[in-house]
Amino acid sequence: MATVAAQTTGNLVEVEDLRKAYGKLEAVRGVSFSIPAGSIFGLLGPNGAGKTSIIEMIEGLRVPDQGRIRVAGLDPLRQARQARQLIGAQLQTTSLQDKIKVGEVFSLFGSFYRNPKPLSELLAMVGLEHKRNTFFQYLSGGEKQRVALGLALVGNPRMLFLDEPTTGLDAQIRRELHELVLRIRQQGTSILLSTHYIEEAERLCDQVGILNQGKLYAIGAPRDLIRDLGEGDRLELTLRQPVELEALRGLAGVNSAEATGQTSYVLLGSSGGKMLAAAAVFADRLGNEVEEARVAHTTLEDVYLKMTGHSLTA
Repeated sequence: MATVAAQTTGNLVEVEDLRKAYGKLEAVRGVSFSIPAGSIFGLLGPNGAGKTSIIEMIEGLRVPDQGRIRVAGLDPLRQARQARQLIGAQLQTTSLQDKIKVGEVFSLFGSFYRNPKPLSELLAMVGLEHKRNTFFQYLSGGEKQRVALGLALVGNPRMLFLDEPTTGLDAQIRRELHELVLRIRQQGTSILLSTHYIEEAERLCDQVGILNQGKLYAIGAPRDLIRDLGEGDRLELTLRQPVELEALRGLAGVNSAEATGQTSYVLLGSSGGKMLAAAAVFADRLGNEVEEARVAHTTLEDVYLKMTGHSLTA
């Protein structure tokens, strides 16, 4: 019955009005979202936003004060044994014995599941075939993260939880892990990812939840959030001669215009390219000239700042 319910709704994870407090600190405040099967959902927020508390409650590792959670139709607390056969989790830190080999740890963890992924397949998936007989202590930071991801995949999970999986890794290793996460999704596994990296959320996630101080401010595809909640493009323009602001405000694609100097202006609109083309034609008609122009596109970080009033790096 639980599986049928999950298939009927099309959502593998459902969270409703989730709340958690630690003493006087409200870590999670009425969070609700769902994760469709076969998709990547990202919780985007800085350290302390409540990401880990949310993930641990969904995994059944932490008891919520209030709210409803279902994973493939199962309650992760009341039906913990069944739910844990369906999920895999990579926590923020993974500690293993120094003298355990990569192949040994995968085999050990695989013995905990009814239908583990074959060892050779798992090693190939995370790119560690050549490290099968290497002790954990001799692995690089990126390789240790691959081991952690492999441990999360060993049970053939339908739902994978990744809590800040690339924190502390250099750019190259981060890109390699991004490619691996996308391949996992292509094989049909749903993923809940927490991150404070804008580029990670934009590249990997089908949907993103903007989270700060335990509150979820908005949910949507990164591109849709930028389009619907952003301020549009920004055109910084310098002309050879000054012009009337009202004339600039009337140009095609311009929503607003402000002067920042005697011949410098900032135009806001949906398309920086359209605004620049219109400004160039307008200036030419007046015998004027565009001396300098710079287009800045709205980013997911701009949307985050607008929605929460805080920067991700603050």
